[in-house]
Amino acid sequence: FRGQFPHTANAFTSRLRAGLLSPTFHGIQGYAEYEGNLAMVDEYNSLRNGNAGYSTVADPEKSELNQLWISYTGIPDTTIKGGRQRIKLDDDRFIGNVGWRQMETTFDSVLITHNNQQLFGLTVNAGYIGNVQTFTATNEHIEAPILNVNYKVGDYGNVVGYGYWLDYTERENYEKSSQTYGLRMTNFQKPGDTYKLSDNYGVVYTAEWSHQEDYGHGPTKYSVDRLNLMGGLTAYNLTFQGAVEQLDGKGTNKTFDTPLGTNHAFQGWADLFLVTPKNGIRDVFATMIGTFDRGDVILTGTYHNFTDDTGQIKYGDEWDLSALKKFGKHYSILAKYAYYAADDYNAADTFVNTDTQKIWLQGNITF
Repeated sequence: FRGQFPHTANAFTSRLRAGLLSPTFHGIQGYAEYEGNLAMVDEYNSLRNGNAGYSTVADPEKSELNQLWISYTGIPDTTIKGGRQRIKLDDDRFIGNVGWRQMETTFDSVLITHNNQQLFGLTVNAGYIGNVQTFTATNEHIEAPILNVNYKVGDYGNVVGYGYWLDYTERENYEKSSQTYGLRMTNFQKPGDTYKLSDNYGVVYTAEWSHQEDYGHGPTKYSVDRLNLMGGLTAYNLTFQGAVEQLDGKGTNKTFDTPLGTNHAFQGWADLFLVTPKNGIRDVFATMIGTFDRGDVILTGTYHNFTDDTGQIKYGDEWDLSALKKFGKHYSILAKYAYYAADDYNAADTFVNTDTQKIWLQGNITF
């Protein structure tokens, strides 16, 4: 809910996801998966239900074919997969399934994965995406070669080079087109990953630089960069991180954006910055993660300070808190809270300039 218009939103939804995986026959395997979301309380704007007077909760009521693919593993260390599939690369910043939402994003694509740990610990993902089935239950046509090369540097971490060439072929999406190149080095993919200094202490880090330009049907010429730095310590069951992520902006339609990424996981859970503001964004943040009860309880707290990419224009601050409890292998509950406190830097920018609170309660059953 928000501090002013639109109205406070309330959503109570239930999702069912069911799939069938075939046995492997001569290296060939198939998978089909249904996904459906039911809105039992729909006092919210799902972007598809016509409730524009409410705040947005981007979980539309919908049933769909979520995945349908065939894979082949007859070539050593290689998997070839074609069809509608889930793709997650690195930390999902550029290519991800937006798994937080009820309806995830999947890709009509071909993906070749070569994983040879004996050859320099090398993993190569190369593919082509022809259509995106989004988490808002729309389809976006695209011509997108993708390449991600990951080299494991012993216990020190992973070095990753990537290129993503996104050419949206429908006029209403032309501005999303871009080409992005980047280098990334990290040893932190999930809580528990660390370079150990001793049995109980370790360090975590990420250093990443990306460059983005116009591409394909994109009508606006631009050239921008992204910087992502994180450093932290682990002590027993606690992880402490300090980080900065900066996405440049040089005006309208001249910003560094990641339209295929799991953007909810970045720049605050209140989702005020899913699209980069025209002046760019610098997110300076600190996170503490605690794992307890043999990993069955995970507590997370993050503080964000948001400005433009020069640090001169203050957007606001945000606190994010979550608590996850697992019950065996099949059950879990989650409580999550986000509070964004806006700075009155620009009254014309309604959404970024509006105090926002979001509360989630979630239960999961998986088999």
